[in-house]
Amino acid sequence: MHQVTIVGFPQALASAITGMLDLFRLAGVTWARIHDQPPSPQFDVALATLDGGPCRCINGVELNAQAALRDRQHSDLVVVPTIGGPIDKVLGENRPLLEWLQDQHRRQTDIASNCTGAFLLAEAGLLDHRQATTHWGFSRQFRQRYPQVDLRPERLITADGNLFCAGGGVAWTDLGLYLVERYCGSDLARELAKAFVVDRGHTSQWAYGTLPTLRYHQDEAILAIQDWLETHYAEPVDIEGLAHRINLSPRTFLRRFTAATGDRPLTYLQRLRLENAKRYLETPHLTVEQVTRIVGYEDLSSFSRLFKRHTGLSPSAYRTRFSR
Repeated sequence: MHQVTIVGFPQALASAITGMLDLFRLAGVTWARIHDQPPSPQFDVALATLDGGPCRCINGVELNAQAALRDRQHSDLVVVPTIGGPIDKVLGENRPLLEWLQDQHRRQTDIASNCTGAFLLAEAGLLDHRQATTHWGFSRQFRQRYPQVDLRPERLITADGNLFCAGGGVAWTDLGLYLVERYCGSDLARELAKAFVVDRGHTSQWAYGTLPTLRYHQDEAILAIQDWLETHYAEPVDIEGLAHRINLSPRTFLRRFTAATGDRPLTYLQRLRLENAKRYLETPHLTVEQVTRIVGYEDLSSFSRLFKRHTGLSPSAYRTRFSR
């Protein structure tokens, strides 16, 4: 039996806790019951709080803990759920939890976070110089607070060593299935997904929201270029032409743009084009071919591959899911 500790703290998101409890406890159980086979539970999972008392979640529900964190020192896996309340406030009120997470990291325990739970891992210093993800809507705040973390806000799940992060919303389902597969193999994870009637294989959360365009820097010249690109993203551009607009050499422009935004200019342009493509695809009056040309691409096949690589959905599938 794999030992799993789910961390409870004030203003956590209840569904991320109870959902993960259900997922781990029913791995090897529900599928067996459906097929009249003996259940074979795989995980010993417990909700633990600092003092062992109830966890009062953001929705007002109190969840009874099975243990205090000090009594869960030898877990195989620790799961940090979503922060549902004001992030700064929760971080400030949970310094002992950060110390416990640091101790678990020193013990080489696997540690996973869902959504804004990644802020607790980063605040504890566990994500420095590692890949991580969080809810796309909080990625700017995360970057500002933790510039030393290699944040990948477009990713639904990141794995770096024994640290795992999932993106926003109910990404705990994807994270849970990913971890079940890590410990128990792909067959059991696939059976669990079927039993819970959830899809597997999601890789991106970009389809669900807008990624920030990184404008919180102070480089006025680069801000001017960003403003220009916002309205001219469909036009052919190159580094030399962009640099000339603000009287910089191409080399200096490339260095300053990357330092200010975190993206190379053409990667940033691609982000703008795809973000606008999503907006056009949400309306029914344009064909995918028309959208392709409007946002600056000529080849439909290349655009479709690019769009799917970034969003996890083809343009047509995106339109079906999100059209107004």
